[in-house]
Amino acid sequence: MAEEIKTALLDRHMKEVFDWSDSDIPVRDALWDYFMEKNGRDTMKTEEEMLPFLDYSDDKIESFVNENLKK
Repeated sequence: MAEEIKTALLDRHMKEVFDWSDSDIPVRDALWDYFMEKNGRDTMKTEEEMLPFLDYSDDKIESFVNENLKK
């Protein structure tokens, strides 16, 4: 059975993409957590804010994460 290779940035672990992170959660989950906190745990608002990320380029996602999630 062939090994599945994940290429989508959103599905990669934070620490695989960002050298400043040691988190094992996927980028998608880190973004979800960020928006949930920002939106007062409003799932509908968070879902609305997450949708554009499905179409963003990897560079745009990386830039957003670096600007907003890097501590």
